[in-house]
Amino acid sequence: MTKTNSSSNAATKGSLLTDLHIKVPAVTAFFWIIKVLATTVGETLADFLNSSLSAHLKLTDSQGLSYTSLIVTALTVFVLVAQFRASKYVPTIYWTLVVLISIAGTLITDNLTDNFGVALQTTTVIFSICLAIIFFAWHRVEGTLSIHSIRTPRRETFYWLTILFTFALGTAAGDLVNEKWATGYGRGLLLFGVVILVIAIAYRFGLNAALSFWAVYVLTRPLGASLGDLLIQPKVVVADGAFPGFGIPKPLVNIVFAVVIVALVSYLTVSKADQITPEKFDDATK
Repeated sequence: MTKTNSSSNAATKGSLLTDLHIKVPAVTAFFWIIKVLATTVGETLADFLNSSLSAHLKLTDSQGLSYTSLIVTALTVFVLVAQFRASKYVPTIYWTLVVLISIAGTLITDNLTDNFGVALQTTTVIFSICLAIIFFAWHRVEGTLSIHSIRTPRRETFYWLTILFTFALGTAAGDLVNEKWATGYGRGLLLFGVVILVIAIAYRFGLNAALSFWAVYVLTRPLGASLGDLLIQPKVVVADGAFPGFGIPKPLVNIVFAVVIVALVSYLTVSKADQITPEKFDDATK
C-alpha cells in the first residue's frame, strides 16, 4: 500500500513538473562552476571585444565601448527571445544567455563609468537599489523568489532582470573593491571567496534559501571578474594604479574558459544532470 501511494505521489509530481514547464536548471555544483566561468568570460571577453573593435575600426575607446555594447545587446535580445519561446529548460540556450548577460552587465557598468563618468560608488548604490526594487516587485506580485518556480513569462521576466542587475552590481562592486579601493585582483579573489563561503555556511545553519542564492549569485560576479583580471593583467605593472597579474593573453583565457563551458553544457544536455526532478522540486518549494 505504501509503495502504491509512493508511486502515485511520484507520478503526480512528475505530472506537475511537466505542467509547470520550469525554465531554469537545478542549483548543483555544475551550476556554480559554469556561472563563475561565464562570469570570467564576461569580464575578459567584454574587454577583448572593445579593444579589438577599437583597433580594427580605428575607434576611440569610448566609441569601441559603444559599438561593443550595441552588438552584445542585439545578440542578447536574440537569445533572450529564444529562451522565452522555449517550452522547457534548454541548457545551450540558457547558458548562452547567461554568458551574454554577463557581458552586457559588464558593459552597462563600463559605459556608466567610462563614457559618462559615474563613480563606482554611485553605480554600486544605484544597482543595489534597482536590485532591491526588482526583488520587492517580484515577491509582491508572485509571492515567492524561488528560482525553481520560474514557469511563467512574468516570473521569467523578473528572473532575467534580476540576473542582469546582479551582473551590473557585481561588476561595479568588484571594480570598486579591487581597483578603487586598491585591494588588487588576488586579494579581491580571496575576499569574495571568503564571503561566499561564509554565506554558504550560514545557509547550512538556516539562512533563507532565496537570500543565500541571490547573495552568492551577486558575489560570484566579482569573484569571476577578479579571476579573469588576475589571469590577463600583465606581470609587470606599467600604468599607475594598475595591479600585476599572470599576463595570460585574453584570447587564450577566453578560448580555454569557453571550451570548458561548452564541454560542461554539452554534458548537461546529454546527461540531464541539472534537470529539476520531483525530489528537487520538493526541496525547492519547502
